[in-house]
Amino acid sequence: MTRLVGLDVGTTGVKALALSPAGEVLARAEETYELSTPEPGWAEQDPEDWWRAAERALARLGGEATAIGLSGQMHGLVVLDDRDRVLRPAILWNDQRTEAECAEIEERVGLRRLIQLTGNRALAGFTAPKLLWLRRNEPARYAHIAHILLPKDYVRLRLTGEHAIDVADASGTLLFDVARRRWSEEMLDALELDPAWLPRALESPEISGTTDTGVPVAAGAGDQAAAALGVGVDRPGPVSVVLGTSGVVFAALPEFAADPQARVHAFCHAVPGGWHAMGVMLSAAGSLRWLRGALGSRHGYDELTAAAADWPPGTEGATFLPYLTGERTPHADPHARAAFAGLTLRHDLGALVRAVLEGVAFGLRDSLELLRELGVDPHAGHASGGGARSELWLRILASVLGLPIRRAQTDEGSAYGAALLGGVAAGVFRDVQEAVAACVRLHDPVEPDPQWSAVYERGYRRFQLLYPALRPLEDI
Repeated sequence: MTRLVGLDVGTTGVKALALSPAGEVLARAEETYELSTPEPGWAEQDPEDWWRAAERALARLGGEATAIGLSGQMHGLVVLDDRDRVLRPAILWNDQRTEAECAEIEERVGLRRLIQLTGNRALAGFTAPKLLWLRRNEPARYAHIAHILLPKDYVRLRLTGEHAIDVADASGTLLFDVARRRWSEEMLDALELDPAWLPRALESPEISGTTDTGVPVAAGAGDQAAAALGVGVDRPGPVSVVLGTSGVVFAALPEFAADPQARVHAFCHAVPGGWHAMGVMLSAAGSLRWLRGALGSRHGYDELTAAAADWPPGTEGATFLPYLTGERTPHADPHARAAFAGLTLRHDLGALVRAVLEGVAFGLRDSLELLRELGVDPHAGHASGGGARSELWLRILASVLGLPIRRAQTDEGSAYGAALLGGVAAGVFRDVQEAVAACVRLHDPVEPDPQWSAVYERGYRRFQLLYPALRPLEDI
């Protein structure tokens, strides 16, 4: 039996998935590991934990893989010596220690040129600032660097013995010329980094190596690009809307295009010759989880959203600003803070929940509007993530975005897209588009409600006024 395996190296664990060539899930397995926070704002993991978890997940999956595709958390830094030994714990995407190094990069390169080269500005989560931090704070370890990898690519090294990366994941390092799909000599020179450290960059469905039993391993993709394939966003038209802990609006682009202010990210897509742009909000479904915990509620999420359904759209003026952990799009402000505004004595638990659902939808609208400025003209949103299980939230989202929203019938995230890339690498599919067409199935759409949309236009204007009104309070 043909078994296409997707392996997703996430922040909390590894997920392994086996698919048939028709996209049916044959088996799944997950293995978790811990996150280390040795200092406030730091986030680290032992790369060996990823490999041990991957081994266990693949063993539990059973069967014999026809091909393997890789996906995983982006931006993390793994540093190796000349014998491929790990020099220190990996510094992850959500680590915030590099504020000074981000400022240094933008000063060395110039913000405008940085965006032209990489499609992005310097953010603390990206890989290049972490290297500068190591050079400044751990010079002895820095002196022994022979190779740098991203998280999933360390698992690739252990699977195949190859140092490689895909262009989608490489786009998030701030060392990659995204428009030309190659490492940037100009960035490496400006930051005084050795190009010999870098793995070879491949298109996502290319074979990066084979296991010791001869199974081909596709180059793969970063988690968002792989997840977009898993919901059918392989070309311009639909946008991927992720309602996970964080929120993402992701659009495939016909050609490279970067926002002049880098309010959205511009990366290579997992489709050869394609690009994508995406806006990222840091607290989406995580906002609802926070509210439930903060209020000590024993209600399940279905009960909470049922209470929210008792309130009309607009929640009688109650507005939630979802910046619980700062924000990335559109403000790129780690000091942004969340707030409720417009509360009255009438507002109860259901009202607070509805305000959160609507506030998150407004935050995703911010990203969609920026994508439209880049020429994106979406005809539908393809939703995924835990929040997409709520019919109420999908109806709110459709009405706020002005788009029909469809869920994939199989919501397996990045591992699903990675498995499709493995299928292309093995020749099961001719290309990525054929893999998506053969495997991705969508539920019927949730359409915008015209009456709700009219209310949400006013609500969105209130939402837009809140951040500039409240931001000065953080400087007092």
